[in-house]
Amino acid sequence: MNNKSNSTHNNFTEIEKIIINLYDKIQNGFAFNDSSFQEKEAVEDTLLALNSGQLRICEKNLGTGLWDTHQWIKKAVLLYFRLKGMEVMKAGDFHFYDKIPVKKWTGEENVRAVPMAIARYGSFIAPGAILMPSYVNIGAYVDSGTMIDTWATVGSCAQIGKSVHLSGGVGIGGVLEPVQANPVIIEDHVFVGSRCIVVEGVIVEEGAVLGAGVTLTASTKIIDVTGSEPKIYQGRVPSRSVVIPGTQTKKFAAGEYGVPCALIIGQRKPSTDIKTSLNDALRDYQVSV
Repeated sequence: MNNKSNSTHNNFTEIEKIIINLYDKIQNGFAFNDSSFQEKEAVEDTLLALNSGQLRICEKNLGTGLWDTHQWIKKAVLLYFRLKGMEVMKAGDFHFYDKIPVKKWTGEENVRAVPMAIARYGSFIAPGAILMPSYVNIGAYVDSGTMIDTWATVGSCAQIGKSVHLSGGVGIGGVLEPVQANPVIIEDHVFVGSRCIVVEGVIVEEGAVLGAGVTLTASTKIIDVTGSEPKIYQGRVPSRSVVIPGTQTKKFAAGEYGVPCALIIGQRKPSTDIKTSLNDALRDYQVSV
């Protein structure tokens, strides 16, 4: 856990051991109902820490610059589903039937949650974030100044940075299993255009702009076409890249067809004024959002 942005993991060493041991026992046929009070309490404490932002499933290692996934916390989330029973949940005139409750807003959180914005317990929404009618799943982390726009979804364990804009209808994929799989990472100051899909652990690095309709999976080719020769990335959008949907010709037995890809057509200019920089990028490269 060295050089992490969140050192509070050091306070959970014993809980981590309990979670790993319990998860391994259950994988080998142990019945969760037979687990001890201490084991169940460890699951509850981990989810409480996730819900408050004290813990997060994935963090950037300040030493390597890479994102590290804490598998034991994902195991705790999976165990939490076993711990909780199905129940009727009421939200005004709406009734739901599920295991995991949703967050209840009091105003003290300094989060603007528009009616029909739903964040599941075990997710964290930082002060200053705005939730339009949208959905944030368990284990996700949404940092300050970020807007989750109308009908956007943030999947389980996804990590959304500071001052990010997820436009209408954006789909950010979630992943709980396998526990070693990395979640989708959207770093600080990223703009994600309408109806974009980002799944399978793709990392969108700081300051990037995704034009409307970009789809990124682990196998999607992300092609930088700004130079004399194409440069291909997979699973990662480089910092400040301006990206649009594209197609690439591929040969099949039945002939040649265009398959989806993403094209890097320019770079967002570094600026202390992020909004001005974004407007420049959209104007310069005529990117739809």
